[in-house]
Amino acid sequence: MIYKLQRKFILICTASVLAVITLVFGIILALNVSSMNRNMDILADRVSEGGGRFPGSFGEKPFHDKTPQKNDRTFDFITPETPFSTRHFTVLFDSEGGVDKTFTEAIYSIDEDTAIKYANNALGKGRERGWISSYRYKIFTTDSGTGIVFVDGSTSRSATMQSTTIAGVVLLGCAALVLILIFMLSKKAVRPIAESYEKQKLFITDAGHELKTPLTLILANLDIAESELGQNEWLDDVRAEGNRMAELVNQLVALSRMDEEEHRISFTEVSLGLLVFDTVAEFEVLARDRGKTLVSNVNKDVTCLGDEALLRQLVGILLDNAIKYCDNGGEITVSLHGGRHTVLTVENTYCAVGEIELDRLFDRFYRADKARKFTGGYGVGLSMAKAITEKHKGVISGYKKGDTHIGFKVTL
Repeated sequence: MIYKLQRKFILICTASVLAVITLVFGIILALNVSSMNRNMDILADRVSEGGGRFPGSFGEKPFHDKTPQKNDRTFDFITPETPFSTRHFTVLFDSEGGVDKTFTEAIYSIDEDTAIKYANNALGKGRERGWISSYRYKIFTTDSGTGIVFVDGSTSRSATMQSTTIAGVVLLGCAALVLILIFMLSKKAVRPIAESYEKQKLFITDAGHELKTPLTLILANLDIAESELGQNEWLDDVRAEGNRMAELVNQLVALSRMDEEEHRISFTEVSLGLLVFDTVAEFEVLARDRGKTLVSNVNKDVTCLGDEALLRQLVGILLDNAIKYCDNGGEITVSLHGGRHTVLTVENTYCAVGEIELDRLFDRFYRADKARKFTGGYGVGLSMAKAITEKHKGVISGYKKGDTHIGFKVTL
């Protein structure tokens, strides 16, 4: 139990840390890409403003004093050397869609035919800005038609990728360090819960043993009193309540032992189909006496690995629960099917199914009826059923079937 709690704590913390790291990395990546695209668009805007060439390049100074203008929004980005370090090419189309001019002198790796091919590709995308290969393009309007400028972004992309990779490595390193600390401190984090749980388990075990002795004496003295005074309704009531308390104590002690991790069960091949069939037959008389119908659809050939006594107890708990809470004149249906997974379902009619809190059905001492009228149960049975199922590496769940039925499904 404590090991499972510690493991769940580690898994939750790990998932949380990884989620935060992934989110932060995604934000960093998005900001880097956005910043790169913005810078590339600024360069493309400058080239388009020059009609296809960078203003100031090829013999013209970018600014009269070789420094950017103070009121320029790109003051921190554009420098006097930018025109000579920016690789770009431009294709101009006339009003009829024919190629008017090409400017490829500012780039080495692109010739005129390749530039025209890239330009046609950009026009086909139907967007003003975008990427083709490692070039950021912009479509702009000229006096005679349309122009498309391409700016080489390979260096910017490489720098962006490098900075993003560094950020990712740093974040992963931080995540690994945090996870190591979580793993080292997890025992300390769950220790108060573990101590509380151990005290609770010890209390149940000790209280069970302490209660068994006086209960045994009470029931024994009832036999003596009954032999001397004769049978009467008061002694019968005391005996009934004493037996009820003894049964509750036994269930609590058994449930406490079931929760212990060192409590191991021996797995053998069990004929689960015959086991369920026999258990259903035993409960048919009880169901009939209470005016309820018990129907079964059981495959007798189904087998599984498990503890026969515990599996019989599991089936008995589910059938007993169904009979107790089935509507008067209602029907209880039991089915068992094999295959990749063995599935046992127990369903019964229950008019108040809409009021049931499914997520609390397996809590100890939970009773579906808010008035807690005694129906022969203590709210411990389904908790025991869950413990037995988990010992067999299975899953048990409750479900509502329409507005009239409730069911329990065990998958082994």
